Amino acid sequence: MRKSLLATTVIAAALAAGAASPGMASAEAGQSGRGSSFTFALLGDTPYGAAQEAAFPALVKDINADRDVKLVLHAGDVKSGSTSCDDAHLTATAKQYQTFEDPFVLTPGDNDWTDCHRVAAGSFVPTERLDAVRRIFYPVAGRTLGRHPMKVETQARDPRHRDYVENVLFTEKKVVFATVHVVGSANGLAPWGELPGGDQPEPRLAEYEARKAAALDWIDNAFDTARRTHAPGVILMLQAEPTQSNGFTEIRERIVERSRAYGKPVLLVHGDEHVQESEPNYAGVPNLTRLETFGDTASQWLTVTIEPKSANVFSWKQRTVPAA
Repeated sequence: MRKSLLATTVIAAALAAGAASPGMASAEAGQSGRGSSFTFALLGDTPYGAAQEAAFPALVKDINADRDVKLVLHAGDVKSGSTSCDDAHLTATAKQYQTFEDPFVLTPGDNDWTDCHRVAAGSFVPTERLDAVRRIFYPVAGRTLGRHPMKVETQARDPRHRDYVENVLFTEKKVVFATVHVVGSANGLAPWGELPGGDQPEPRLAEYEARKAAALDWIDNAFDTARRTHAPGVILMLQAEPTQSNGFTEIRERIVERSRAYGKPVLLVHGDEHVQESEPNYAGVPNLTRLETFGDTASQWLTVTIEPKSANVFSWKQRTVPAA
């Protein structure tokens, strides 16, 4: 998990100059009146530590009380990197997620498994913890968490990628949503240096290559689905931003290539850096916008609204849980 020093919201300048460009998402939710809308809650990197775990029910209550919200997305890291990765901790967090009234969709983060080699997290073998994450947070393949779960398409149905229950796809207002398992710590390439016997490069690299292949196929599947169904937009949710650094290169190139060819609004959602910000024209693609959610907090979240008949399709607002 890396922290960004960039705390500014890039899109603010564009909004100050007037309206967002066609095909670009907007940071202010608009009421266009040109078709029905759909709103979901966006979280990430929460709850971190005992204080946020104690405050989390108030966040759930706030989201559950919002009648516009019909879905909850979590961009990974269900715990901090310095807390235990044991089953008891993961299970307790999954139970908190289960209290959301609406369907709850999670993509895993680096703190949840690949960083579990750290002594503070329990010195677990990360691949063993990845198995635990899949067992605890994805107990039924093709079905979300939440009190009212929904069916989703899962990559685990593909014989080539049977392990990847966490990569899911669904549509709302014809917009294609896809979660893609891409994490911090150099997308899992960072050495497992705190294991008692030291790093295990062979299984670490094998896991990375297999997950990267699955991610590339799932990105293609999302855009192929969007083209086939004439979707007005695409949302991709990853835990980490696919930067131009080792571990992310091919995934970044695929997202850029497919977004540019698609031409309609694409929203790349992620967490990891704990700075809520947005970046239109991401990677030089006019129709691609990067949106990072809040992190390391149980009191702030985003609502994201889809208006499929508007030029921008996507808009969002910051939300704060009322003080008790």
